[in-house]
Amino acid sequence: MMDSQHQDVAPPPAELLEYLAAYPPPVGALFLPARDFILRTAPQANELIYDSYNAVAIAFSFTTSMREGFCHLAAYSGHVNLGFHNGAALHDPQCRLVGSGTSVRHIRLGATSDLDDPYVLELVHQAIADGGITPAPGHRSVSIIKPRSPTRRRPGPGG
Repeated sequence: MMDSQHQDVAPPPAELLEYLAAYPPPVGALFLPARDFILRTAPQANELIYDSYNAVAIAFSFTTSMREGFCHLAAYSGHVNLGFHNGAALHDPQCRLVGSGTSVRHIRLGATSDLDDPYVLELVHQAIADGGITPAPGHRSVSIIKPRSPTRRRPGPGG
């Protein structure tokens, strides 16, 4: 089910590429490989794609519910976060997870090389196990485009 390093990943939906086009190229150049990393690690995960007020985000879940997701990616104007819905409960001896709320934690990705870090992969594996949901046998990953936020703040002129 998980960690197939050479497994092919479906290309990103056109809507996702459209949403990311509003961001500086380095953001998309990090966001898309991070998406592939998650989908290679959890090939049966669905991706729930959001164009929200201040970020483009993907929640990864073995169901169609964001609340049952195990992690998410968020593209902001100057960076990309890999977030964990129940990150406060993950074993993080290196204290790399950031956040002060009751559950969500994230790592700010600085480069695609961060995706080669075994520690990051272990956090994703923990998040999957912690979620307690396994995909149905034969389930295939799907991309679900969620309704767009009616107002969005974008980087650059007219943002």
